Amino acid sequence: MAKQLYIDFDAYIRQGEPAQKDKAYAWSTAIGLQAVDGLTTSEYLQQTAKRNIEGEITIDEAQELIRSYYITKTAHDADDADEEEADRVSANIAKLLSTNTLAFSVFGYTQVHKNIFDGVFKFAGKIRDYDITKKEWVLHGDTVMYMYAQDLRMALEYDIEQERMFNYGGLSSDEIIRHISKFTAGLWQIHAFGEGNTRTTAVFVILYLRSLGFNVNNDIFAQNSWYFRNALVRYIYKNREGVMPEPKYLERFFRNMLLGEQWVLKNRYLILNPPEEYKEQPRFDTPTSTPTSTPTSTHEKVPEQVGNQFVTDNDNIKRLVMAIGDRQMSVKEMMEYVGLKDRKNFLEYSLNPAINGGWVRMLHPESPRHPRQKYLLTVKGLGLYNQLVLFDKF
Repeated sequence: MAKQLYIDFDAYIRQGEPAQKDKAYAWSTAIGLQAVDGLTTSEYLQQTAKRNIEGEITIDEAQELIRSYYITKTAHDADDADEEEADRVSANIAKLLSTNTLAFSVFGYTQVHKNIFDGVFKFAGKIRDYDITKKEWVLHGDTVMYMYAQDLRMALEYDIEQERMFNYGGLSSDEIIRHISKFTAGLWQIHAFGEGNTRTTAVFVILYLRSLGFNVNNDIFAQNSWYFRNALVRYIYKNREGVMPEPKYLERFFRNMLLGEQWVLKNRYLILNPPEEYKEQPRFDTPTSTPTSTPTSTHEKVPEQVGNQFVTDNDNIKRLVMAIGDRQMSVKEMMEYVGLKDRKNFLEYSLNPAINGGWVRMLHPESPRHPRQKYLLTVKGLGLYNQLVLFDKF
């Protein structure tokens, strides 16, 4: 696999204006996800992304520039088709991640595939009508069992509806992560499309996690997309020799993202029956434990700590989360519960920060001034609530 070249997205993410940070995250994730299919983007795509991040062009203009670039390109080489796919798909994913909207349904899932692969695959957005197998490097050439074509739509409908109805109330952060991992792996195992399943699942899950209140504007998908795919493989793979599904690798991916843990997300630890030195996956944020294996490459760096998303130091948010709990409350009811009378101060210092931080959401987000508007906790907010109750805080 050719090494992907990157513009310095970190400079924008760490030092840029808020709009630049969001765009840089979208582009870095979009480009990084191409690694799951061994694709790399062109220098032209990267420079186009930079122009969009800096505000010189819109995302729609960036998409059109990429499209026109390949239509008018006169010199072609053997890698052109793959590079064109990577460029077009990267621009499409960047737009999806910038719009941040999601229809949580089978239609919404197929639309994500259609929007990602528009102009790339003729079957974009269409559920496959044939059965598939794929040789997996991490399984020494074996394949996982994907869903039969005749069952795909029914399987998608079942998994998405089960998730829609799932009650996260009472779950700890560990249990929430285990459930999210299980839902993600199950959705991926269906493999609803002829190509592009991992990229579609990744984008769908990113948008879904945001709807649950989580901030996934970090580099984990951008830098570890190949690990993500192999972790999905290991989550669902079993064989007649006694190998059983192994959830821990995917759970560690999400633990890094949502809890700020520092598992080393390298594919060598996911190989079926690995050499002795790769049997234990190291974790760098546990100084009291000594990993049985250590990084062997000078390029293997410690994952960046992104913080525990189930924790906040804001006491106003904690009080509000405890007030709401598993109920739906109006502004008046919340103010009475926390003992405040000044509506302006309550909105400025409690409710708005809680909404902006992903802890609280509106019952009717499409109509903020709805006469019967209520507020309830997000999944992220429920995770905080359960921790506060467990440790008897507030």
